[in-house]
Amino acid sequence: MTELSKVKIIAPSKLAGSLEGSKDFAKNFMKKYNIPTARHKTFTAENINQADSFLESMTPPYVLKADGLAAGKGVLILQDLTEAKKELRSMIIDKKFGKSSSKVVIEEFLDGIELSCFVLTDGHSYKTLPFAKDYKKIGEGDTGLNTGGMGAISPVPFLDDDFLLKVENKIIKPTIDGIKNEKMEYMGFVFIGLIKVKEEPYVIEYNVRMGDPETEVVFPRISTDVIDLFDSLGTPKFNQLTLKINPKHAVTVILVSGGYPKEYEKEKVITGLSDVEESIIFHAGTKQEENSFVTNGGRVLAVTSMSDKYQEALRLSYAQIQKLGFEKMYYRKDIGFDL
Repeated sequence: MTELSKVKIIAPSKLAGSLEGSKDFAKNFMKKYNIPTARHKTFTAENINQADSFLESMTPPYVLKADGLAAGKGVLILQDLTEAKKELRSMIIDKKFGKSSSKVVIEEFLDGIELSCFVLTDGHSYKTLPFAKDYKKIGEGDTGLNTGGMGAISPVPFLDDDFLLKVENKIIKPTIDGIKNEKMEYMGFVFIGLIKVKEEPYVIEYNVRMGDPETEVVFPRISTDVIDLFDSLGTPKFNQLTLKINPKHAVTVILVSGGYPKEYEKEKVITGLSDVEESIIFHAGTKQEENSFVTNGGRVLAVTSMSDKYQEALRLSYAQIQKLGFEKMYYRKDIGFDL
């Protein structure tokens, strides 16, 4: 324990962790610091009947979010008002998501295109990392069930300087100012899930960590030594360091087990890993057994490639994927299709 006491931790305090751990906390934080987000209200068993009136004041689809962490499954998007009222009671009264849904945030549905913003901060100063866009749906054309992510790209081609300036002034700066004003101890990453509605940015959610699979396209583009960045947090040197970003496009494609995100099998031998030359392979759900790797999760491998154009980076990743294989391997063949 004595040795560990000298280890520098890159992570937020428990209070700051509530930005991710409680939707209600995050929404109140955004309201207090005038950070644009969807119209919303929080309900519990005590005021559940008032929720009906709030739902009736909204236009479908209706968004219901469990306040706490629910393994990525605590968000329901429903078209029917009667079903929304029923599901709300299922979440709060019947504990559909356990303690996580004893409190539920109902918010308006924002129609736009989602993207991810990442900030490294010591609670006072900050550096904005490359933006990214990930693809959550299992099926091509963004159809089917949500997953932990089927692929990602960085930079995001449709972002222009005007929009980035709005994100900086309306979202990033007020977020860091709020962290400072609330006296949150914060040493690490703030993930800001954004949605672009017409030409305006809104915050969907905060995470207090990097995101996956966006990390696999963000970190390869950081040319500055990240250890220097981490080590300088909380010191004047952090402000003095220049964050150098590789201008190349990075693309990652996720290889998943057949059946994911529902039931899937493990222990499938992975072939071709030593044949990949032009891409970076990130292991996710794998396990090493003697002289081979086998699958050990739903999302198995991330294949990341870089090039001057994202179309070429995509081509490289898909070409390298042809060398890889395991029984019932699946991946989306249309990452970046909407760009």
